[in-house]
Amino acid sequence: MPGIDECLLEAMLLPGALGAGVADWTSGLALGAIGQAPGGDHEATAAETAELARTAAEHPGFGTHTEGAAGRAATGPPVEDLIITTRTAYHVLCFVETAFDSSVFLHLWLDREEGNLALARLRLRDLAERLVL
Repeated sequence: MPGIDECLLEAMLLPGALGAGVADWTSGLALGAIGQAPGGDHEATAAETAELARTAAEHPGFGTHTEGAAGRAATGPPVEDLIITTRTAYHVLCFVETAFDSSVFLHLWLDREEGNLALARLRLRDLAERLVL
């Protein structure tokens, strides 16, 4: 089970990965970052993406907590991930379910020409499930 640093190193192995981070969406605090940051500042990127993550996680239009397939109550935010597409890159925000408050997400910045969005989403979900905080 990887910690934050190992998780970020694995994320950077994805084709087209420009940068990655782990942040808390309630506070906007960067818990870890690697590679480049949009705008050049990992702390500012964490705060800005946390605002997007918080809006999606708390917005009632994106669903409510419902029972999962096995009849268990779902935990964490109703949103699994967010994908933001720019002309040159993808930003994938993947929510991490934790035992305490599930307010952490992974952010991957991916070059649009070199990256594979579907692969990145699947690998990021796998990393989120294995991440130990």
